[in-house]
Amino acid sequence: MSPGLKFIDFSIMPVLLGAGSCRRFLKTRMLRKMTIKHYSSNRRSNSPDNQYSTIAEIKEKMMKSFGLEPGYTTEPKSREELLKYQPKFEDLPARSMQDSFSSAIIPLSTDAVLQDKYINFRGFARLGRLLEDMDLFAAWCCHRHLKVPNLPEGVPLPYSIVTVLVDRIDFTSVSPNGTQDIRLSGHVSWVGSSSMEVVVWLEQVVNEEYQKITRALFLMAARNATNTAAAPVNPIQPANEEEKVILAGGADRKKQRQILSAQSVFKVEPNAEEQSLIYQLYKRTTPVEQTGQQRLLPPNCIWMHDSFQMSTIPSFPEHRNQNNTVFGGFLMRSALEISWATAFLYCKARPQLEHISDISFQKPVSVNSFIKMTAYVVYTKENYLQIMTVAEVLDAYTGSRVTTNAFHYTFSAPDPVTEVLPRSYHDTMWYINGRRKFKASRG
Repeated sequence: MSPGLKFIDFSIMPVLLGAGSCRRFLKTRMLRKMTIKHYSSNRRSNSPDNQYSTIAEIKEKMMKSFGLEPGYTTEPKSREELLKYQPKFEDLPARSMQDSFSSAIIPLSTDAVLQDKYINFRGFARLGRLLEDMDLFAAWCCHRHLKVPNLPEGVPLPYSIVTVLVDRIDFTSVSPNGTQDIRLSGHVSWVGSSSMEVVVWLEQVVNEEYQKITRALFLMAARNATNTAAAPVNPIQPANEEEKVILAGGADRKKQRQILSAQSVFKVEPNAEEQSLIYQLYKRTTPVEQTGQQRLLPPNCIWMHDSFQMSTIPSFPEHRNQNNTVFGGFLMRSALEISWATAFLYCKARPQLEHISDISFQKPVSVNSFIKMTAYVVYTKENYLQIMTVAEVLDAYTGSRVTTNAFHYTFSAPDPVTEVLPRSYHDTMWYINGRRKFKASRG
C-alpha cells in the first residue's frame, strides 16, 4: 500500500473541503479501495501498482468496447447500425464520480522498448508523450462514466468521444524520470447535456511516495456512433458532500470559460489599460517626431514576427483515433515539442514548462493531412515567455489552409529573456492576448 494511505481515518475527514482538497480526498479514498481490493485477491503481489491496467491495455479495452478493430483500412467499418441503440437522456441512470474514477500505469521501469519512446537525452520523460496519454486516459474516464442500461450484451457502446479543449495544466517541480513507472488517475468531475469535464493527475514515486507531476482538466464531447451529432450523457448524482463541491466547481468553470470567450481580444476591443499599453508600445518603437511608417526596435528587443519556429508534419494512420481522424493527443505532443524548441532557441537556455492553458480543438484533422505547426513568442516578462502555437491543415493540391488548433504555453528561463515586441496591429492583438494568458497562469 502507498505510504500514508493505510493510516488515514476517513470517518473523521471534514465533510466540506475546498475543490482541490475534494479531488485529493476522492482520489485517495478510491486508490485505497482499489489497493485493498487488490490485496484481498492477490496477496502474493509485491507492488500495489500491479493492480492497475497499463495505458496500452486501456486503449485495447476502449477499442473493444467501442467495437473497433486494430488495423487500418481506407474505408473504415460502418457503425451506422449502432445508431438504433443511441439512448435518450431520460433513459440514462445517474452516476457518481466514483463510478468513473480509474488509475493506470505507464510501465517505464519494466519495458525498455517503451522507455525509448518516452525518454529524452537527459533521462527524463517527454512531457509531450505524457500529454498524449492523459488525453487517452480522459476518454477512458468518460467511457467508465457512460452506462446504457438497455444495451444488449455484446453490442458495442454507441458513442464516440472527442476532445473539445484542455485547460489549466500546471506543472510541479517534479521532473518525471524516464525509467520509473508513472501513474495516471482521474474521474469525470462535471457533465452537461453531451459534454464531460475530466480531471486527470500524473504522479511518480519520489522518495518512496507518489508525488504529483501535473494535473489537467479536459472537456470532452460525447457524439453518436458515427460522430455526426451530439449524444446525451449520464447525469452526475453526487455521492457525498465532497462530490457536490467538485460538481459546483465544474459548473463555475463552465461559466468562467463562457465569460472569457465573450471577452476575447479577438472579439471585443482591448480594455482601457490595454489601450494605454498599446500606445506606449507605439511610442517606444516610433522615432521622435516620426510621421511615416518607420518603426524602431529598442535595444535588447526582438520583433514578434522574427520569434517563430515552424514545422510541417505529414500525418499517418498510426496517429488516428476511434473516429479515424488525427488523435488529439498527437497534436498536443507535436505542438508542445515545437513550442519547447522555440522557447529554447529564443532564450538560448533550456526552458522549464510552467503552465499550459486553453488548448482548443476547433476542427477534426483527417489522417492524410499535412499539419503546419507555427510557434510564436507573443509575450515576455523578466525570465518568462508566453508562446502561442497555431496548427493549420494544408491542402497540398489547392494550397488552402484551415486553422484547427491553438495552444498556449508559459515557459521560464534561467535568466531574463530578450523582450518581444509587436510590429503590426495584428501582432499587437497577439501580444495583448499573450499577456492575458501569462497573467492568468501566474495568478
